[in-house]
Formats: sequence, structure tokens, C-alpha cells
Amino acid sequence: MVLLGDSILDNGTYVRAGGEVVARLRARLHSGDAATLLARDGAVIEGVHQQLLALPGDATDLVVSAGGNDALRSTGVLVEPAGSVAAALGKILVVRDRFARIYGALLDAVEATGRQAKICTIYDVWSPEAGQRRVANLALGVLNDVITREAARRRMPLIDLRVMLTKQEHFANAIEPSEMGSEVIAAGIVASLAHDHSGPSAMYVGDAREV
Repeated sequence: MVLLGDSILDNGTYVRAGGEVVARLRARLHSGDAATLLARDGAVIEGVHQQLLALPGDATDLVVSAGGNDALRSTGVLVEPAGSVAAALGKILVVRDRFARIYGALLDAVEATGRQAKICTIYDVWSPEAGQRRVANLALGVLNDVITREAARRRMPLIDLRVMLTKQEHFANAIEPSEMGSEVIAAGIVASLAHDHSGPSAMYVGDAREV
């Protein structure tokens, strides 16, 4: 299994050794199975294309968590003035359409590898300021709609991190998973391994009650 994307999967900088997503995943895998970390903290969608070039030859399953840093780059639109709700939504529509183009191209590239892929949503941020948090997470919902549609269109299973990471303890800071968050994410990934790729897409959330 290969982890691709950003700091949602490459969170080693923010937790103690052994508390990373990849370490918790390895602890849950069956004997003989392996997990390789190609995801990089700070990566944007375009960077994941470079990660795909480094896939090991024996890779069978891919887990993709991308788009959060692209969303961060677009947060300026949330404070731009608008004369009406319709005008404000129009600004968000521009961001969504660009995101859909580049995210769809990424999943095309993932699909072209011939490996079985699992796709992660972008979880809600845990900003300390409630108003800012509500607005940011509302906007993230628009981008997560894109991720859900693009994954379903390709019959790729969805690991819905929005449902899984819902406690402050799941976060090391406003946007990075804590050790507890790593455990929850690993559980969701392992749950998705049973997915029948010959059928439709499905949603996996692991079992947050375990932690």
C-alpha cells in the first residue's frame, strides 16, 4: 500500500515517532503486507503527479489524500467583498471549477496506474475561532463535493475523513492529525481494504470508537 498526498498522511512533523499515520497503518496491516509513504507535508494536487512517478513496482493499493493545501491557497476568496449572496457564490464557483479540473486530472492519473485506489475527503479544519471555522468548513464542503463525485465516477472507494475526525483531540493543530487522528485514519484505510472494486464506489469511516 502506498500513501500519496499531503500532511494528512505525512504528519510525522506534528506527532511523536510511532504516532504517524503510516506507523499506525503498518501496525494494523496483516503480516507480510507493507505500507510506503510517498505523501509529503505541504504537497498540492500537482505535486501528487510527481509522487505517482515514484510508485514502487510491487504497489497494489493507493491511498490518496490531496486538495487541502490547494484549498488553503484559495482562502482569500472568503474575505473578498461581494454585493450579494449570489455574487459570493459565484466567486466560490470559480474556485470549485478549477479544483474540479485539476482534481479530476489527478484521479485520471491515479486510475492510469492500474492500482486499486482509495480516496480521502478533506476533513474539517479545527480553527480556534468559531466564525472562521464555520466559514472555512462550509467552503470545504463545496470542494469535498467535487472529491466525492470524481471518486464515485471512477468507482473508487471514499474514506470520509470529515465523519471520522470530529474531536479536537484528533488534531495536533488546526489542520494536522494528532496521534489519535492517525489511529482513526489508519482504521478507515484498513476498513477500505475490503472494498470490491468490481462494484460501485462506497464510503468508509473506520470505527472512531476504537480510539
